[in-house]
Amino acid sequence: MPKRLLITGDFERGKTTLCGEVASLARGAGWSVRGVLSPAVFEGERKVGIDLVDASTGQRRRLAHLAQPADKGLRTTRWGFVEDTVEWGNALLGAATGSGDSIPCDLLIIDELGPLELVRGEGWLNGLKAVNTGAYRLALIVIRPPLLSIALEKWPDAEVIEIPIPEQAIPLASRILKMIPLRKNQA
Repeated sequence: MPKRLLITGDFERGKTTLCGEVASLARGAGWSVRGVLSPAVFEGERKVGIDLVDASTGQRRRLAHLAQPADKGLRTTRWGFVEDTVEWGNALLGAATGSGDSIPCDLLIIDELGPLELVRGEGWLNGLKAVNTGAYRLALIVIRPPLLSIALEKWPDAEVIEIPIPEQAIPLASRILKMIPLRKNQA
């Protein structure tokens, strides 16, 4: 049975770091990894953007920049999104859904599902579909604390893992992978 983990924590707590570390450990154990990571982009101490990284290949593209009044299209109060990158991310997440009874990946990562998806019905819509298929062994779904109740309504079987401080992200990664067998043939 697939396992869903909702990864949560305040801003800059290490949610993306945790997901990246779990992905690295899982790949090292022979798992197939699919999904998206959304690392922050900084200029000095200031967060100025968000990139999108394909969890399978490491390919990286700019996902969002600080919102400007002239921005058109998909945006939040803080971020303006690059439409081509949103489409690319949805294509990656669509590939993770597979078809029929197939299991297209062992580890699915969606960093993150936020107000666009959970409130407005925009953004990573294929991410929502991918989580709902259960076509994975383990799914890591990053959710901000204010949206946790909405996510738990959608996936009441999910377990919540909170990252209280950034220094706990890496140690949590190995604990997460101990929850289920690492080797594919150990089902």
